[in-house]
Amino acid sequence: MTRSRALYGAWLRGACLGATTMGLHHKLCHVLGGTFDLPHAETHAVVLPHVPAFNAPAVPEALAALRRALDVPDPVRELHELGERLGIPRSLADLGLTAADVDRAVEVALGAPYANPRPASADGLRAVLHAAWAGEPPYGG
Repeated sequence: MTRSRALYGAWLRGACLGATTMGLHHKLCHVLGGTFDLPHAETHAVVLPHVPAFNAPAVPEALAALRRALDVPDPVRELHELGERLGIPRSLADLGLTAADVDRAVEVALGAPYANPRPASADGLRAVLHAAWAGEPPYGG
């Protein structure tokens, strides 16, 4: 029964991914994994709070929905702190990315842009990736 539920959950996730476009988070993680051979799940976990922090000014309704869904005042902070509580790696540096790799990741990401609610310039992507590389809180705290 557990295996059946896990397979059904995996199928549901795949169906969701197949029915939509991927955004900046997914794009960055695939660039990082594909270009620098970073581990898939851990890379997603490290980058996760940084992209909503970047997109927050462009999606106030989505941020409000996350506040309600998570019942927290700052969902970006909550995502970051959840990672701390779960003991996941806190930075891309912990996963093996070097500071010099950040510029290459920006270049690759800009080569095939994804849909995103906020325009992603080289400087914007560099800021997101540098914060994730350094393990800085994405909310300035």
